[in-house]
Amino acid sequence: MSDSSSGAPSKPSQADLDRYAEQFSQSLTLRLFGARLSFPEGRKVVVSIPALRPEHRGGAGSASAVNGGILAALFDYAIGCTGALVDPGRRCATVQLSMSFERAVTGDHLRVESEIDSQTVSLLFATARVYDGEGRVCGRCQGVVKLSNLRWASGDSPAVN
Repeated sequence: MSDSSSGAPSKPSQADLDRYAEQFSQSLTLRLFGARLSFPEGRKVVVSIPALRPEHRGGAGSASAVNGGILAALFDYAIGCTGALVDPGRRCATVQLSMSFERAVTGDHLRVESEIDSQTVSLLFATARVYDGEGRVCGRCQGVVKLSNLRWASGDSPAVN
């Protein structure tokens, strides 16, 4: 996407991001997780689980903390979807993640927020944080996303199921 008057890249519209989020949130994978994707104000990615379930639990050897594998998957979604902030129609993929868990994620819900820190023509460098049910930061992630010149097979989003 580019602004034809200046040649500078343009941002996707909020409507384009909302359509991407709605389609991806309907994918089998996110539905199984009970997760929702959104792009508040078109400047960050939010992946939330509004109602944590027993199958999300089991982290740190407890029945109340969210399992680290669930958190890793949510970091991957949040970092990977930063590509939509550049162009929701372009394929992209997470190519690197580095995570640190600072405290157990507890409570009835959680959210992961990510933002682009910097970018090149084909790479995005992003940061994410996971927040527990009380809004405390419980973990952080840095990641790299590869942007492709190819469009999504479905046309509008990476949702394939």
